[in-house]
Amino acid sequence: MAATNLSAHTEVLDTTRSQKDVRRPKPALVPLIALSLGYFLVMLDVTVVNVAIPGISASLGTGGTAVQWIVDGYSTVFAGLLLLGGSLADRLGHRRMFVTGLGVFTAASLACAAAESAGALIAGRLAQGGGAALLVPASLGLLQATYPDRALRARAVAVWGVVASVAFGAGPVVGGLLISAGGWRSVFWLNVPIAAAAIALTLWRLPAAARPSRNRRMDLLGQVLGTVGLVALAAGLNEAGARGWTSPLVLLALGVGGAALLAFAAVERGLQARATAGGPRSPLLPPSLFASTAFTATAAVGLLISLGYYGMLFLTTLYFQQERGFSALGTGLALLPSVCMGLLAAPLFSRISARTGPYVPMAAGQVLGTLGFLGWLFAGEHTPYPALLFALIATGLGQTTTALAATAAIVDAAPAAGAGIATAVFNVARQTGSAVGVALFGTFATAASFTAGLRLSAGIAAAAFAAGALLALAARRDAAASR
Repeated sequence: MAATNLSAHTEVLDTTRSQKDVRRPKPALVPLIALSLGYFLVMLDVTVVNVAIPGISASLGTGGTAVQWIVDGYSTVFAGLLLLGGSLADRLGHRRMFVTGLGVFTAASLACAAAESAGALIAGRLAQGGGAALLVPASLGLLQATYPDRALRARAVAVWGVVASVAFGAGPVVGGLLISAGGWRSVFWLNVPIAAAAIALTLWRLPAAARPSRNRRMDLLGQVLGTVGLVALAAGLNEAGARGWTSPLVLLALGVGGAALLAFAAVERGLQARATAGGPRSPLLPPSLFASTAFTATAAVGLLISLGYYGMLFLTTLYFQQERGFSALGTGLALLPSVCMGLLAAPLFSRISARTGPYVPMAAGQVLGTLGFLGWLFAGEHTPYPALLFALIATGLGQTTTALAATAAIVDAAPAAGAGIATAVFNVARQTGSAVGVALFGTFATAASFTAGLRLSAGIAAAAFAAGALLALAARRDAAASR
């Protein structure tokens, strides 16, 4: 009898473990490491170069404009070529473009490390942005194909996202350590072994998908208009922070970008109509993607959270350094409660989304972020640091949770044949929002007193997150109705 009871008890335990395993599947590790390493490089190079600027300026004799393009040229080309990168991934294969993007990024990093002039370094940074634009949409496409189960994919996206969050937050610290040990060139040498490992793991454990269909010709005009429009828009927004919104160069760039994007939209609508009627060419960005409220609302959420969070991150960095007199290291440490919230957001998101789907944590994250930004309305020159902790933690946790949920929602909503271009749209929205936020909030901080500009920006960021929460609820209703 005892043996029978023991056997029954063992069976119950095994069944319980089995049920837990079903409820909480674990993604295959090696493919996830490969994909995460690629995105780690992209996010690390957004911030790691900032602390290298003094050494670069002393070594290469760079001026203000050159320094700005060393920092911002990377993100400008990254944003401008994302649609092209997504289209090529869908057309030529996600694994092929992921490896190609890593190769371009590695070669560009070598060029940056060996640069003997400001022009050569800027060219290397622009090429890095091009490599990033190729690999990021392909990376998300590979996530969709490698983890077809939604619960499994949510956990994979959580890990992928937390790696990016750690890279972004650790950039200044890693850069400082590398520079102190080996000079500014070491921040670029670091990319080479990481990229090599990502390439090796990708070729080893990520199988090449079936060759995509090429029955239709490429949308060359759309690619040119989309690239010109996004590059000009990103360049204008980057320059607006330094030159002002009324600068002729800024106005020209924004005008060219706006005109090119309007022409792009017209071309894509025309191609969509002709393709439906049997035409030989498909649009680069099918307008039919935006027929889904869930897709459109989630892309808008990406823009709003990046505008609010990264615009305010720019100002809070200045706040701690200029208004409070913190050192560069002290500022980095002060911001850690915000920029490293991915370590908490990832497991939180994976648990909630497994039960509710991505839209509930997306809305909840933005509500939390809204409350955090409202906390900055009371910040002043002498506000004790502990009084700012809630604002820092809430905005960091809210932004990261929302970003993870929105990424998972976009991947879920993307058609398998168009995963690259769909995720490229989301990343374009995020890059554009970040550029707008930094440029706009930077203008507020210099137009009046810094504290007044900080509070106005915090109010706008709170409104952006609140609007995003409403969009997330609308997206949830649309996704539920379409099932």
